[in-house]
Amino acid sequence: MLDVEQERPWKKLEQLIADDDITQVAAYLETLPDDQVSLALSRLDEDDQALLLTNLVPEEAAELLRQMPEVLAIELLEDLPSNTAAAIVEAMPSDEQADYVGELEPEQAQQIMLLLDDTTAESVRELSEYDDDEAGGLMIKEYVVFPSQFTVSDAVSNLRGNVEKYRYFEVQYAYVVDSAGVLVGVLRLRDLLLARTDQRIDRLMLTGFHAVNDETSVYELRDFFERNSFLGVPVTDANGVMLGVVRRSSVEEALADQNADDYRKAQGIIQEELRTMPVVTRSRRRLAWLSVNILLNVLAASVIALYQDTLAQVIALTVFLPIISDMSGCSGNQAVAVSMRELSLGVVRPTEVARVWMKEVSVGLINGLALGIMIAVVAYMWKGNPYLGLVVGSAMTINTLIAVSLGGTLPLIMRRLQLDPALASGPILTTVTDMFGFMLILSLATYWLPNLI
Repeated sequence: MLDVEQERPWKKLEQLIADDDITQVAAYLETLPDDQVSLALSRLDEDDQALLLTNLVPEEAAELLRQMPEVLAIELLEDLPSNTAAAIVEAMPSDEQADYVGELEPEQAQQIMLLLDDTTAESVRELSEYDDDEAGGLMIKEYVVFPSQFTVSDAVSNLRGNVEKYRYFEVQYAYVVDSAGVLVGVLRLRDLLLARTDQRIDRLMLTGFHAVNDETSVYELRDFFERNSFLGVPVTDANGVMLGVVRRSSVEEALADQNADDYRKAQGIIQEELRTMPVVTRSRRRLAWLSVNILLNVLAASVIALYQDTLAQVIALTVFLPIISDMSGCSGNQAVAVSMRELSLGVVRPTEVARVWMKEVSVGLINGLALGIMIAVVAYMWKGNPYLGLVVGSAMTINTLIAVSLGGTLPLIMRRLQLDPALASGPILTTVTDMFGFMLILSLATYWLPNLI
């Protein structure tokens, strides 16, 4: 069995903080696996978290924040004095600096920007102009670059003279630029170290290099890294000017975050939530969505109330109501998933609603007929009444068409309205398909009521 310290590492951490032994705190954190560090930090109270980050050197504090869920790290930064927060931000990689500062309250973000050195502040401003899901928003500014006129001796002297600056860089290549900053070549450090000192580096550099535009999407980057076994790729603007480097790990992390974000929103958790947050905050965030959901469900239920006399006479219909509702919801969510995928890949435009609708109708008609026939056969075999089969089968077919039409087009419409398309698979789609499904089966049953009794 694990001892108490291993099971609850935050207790050991609390004790070390209480003893004001920051050296031992840092040493203890070094012994913990990454997941244990995140667990221990998240279980500390706010005062201990702030005290820990304030007393650690900025590099150690920055590393700790990087191991925590971003939503908690942002909250911690917001509670720190601006000078402490600025020092920690200064110690982060450039891509994360922009991410963290961009999530802070505007007033505090401005205070931190004023405390950053000019180079860092300019980098944060530059990276903040990009979306999080494109190369410019994912790139780092920590890379080694040499002018093309450098000799090997110049390049080696530059490396030796900037040991502290380059210490934390992931250096395998150096990038060669011309006088206008345009990327003209990539230099392997191995080639640099083995060459004559008087040789120019533009004679050693590789000119058949790969580079991506700063507006390249995260999905295009994923495809690039699947085709190439690189750890990183240089980023340039439309004129070929070197801007930064995108790492494979950054792309993988961005994709994982996006998938998790889409799933969370589809389940009705609109804002990031962790159970270490205040109960009132968590409750308020959930209720904001649940309140809308209950109103939409009342609308769907009201359709059933309108046809209660029909239901009272044909009790068998109650068995098929949830089946039609659930199957139509599944069909609609499949269409949502395809539309969101195509939007992310850039193979469909938000304006192509009619085209997407026609494509979905063709699939929905085939699947709707197949599902309708299956459920009609089940209804007939159960009650021996062909009209019952006709009612439920027709309702299933038509509602499947409605579901895929909505599921395919809603993400495009929401994107045009500057709303998150991930929300399309939530209560909006579910409620509408429920309402139409209930209305279809009950109205058809009312029409053929004499044949169903």
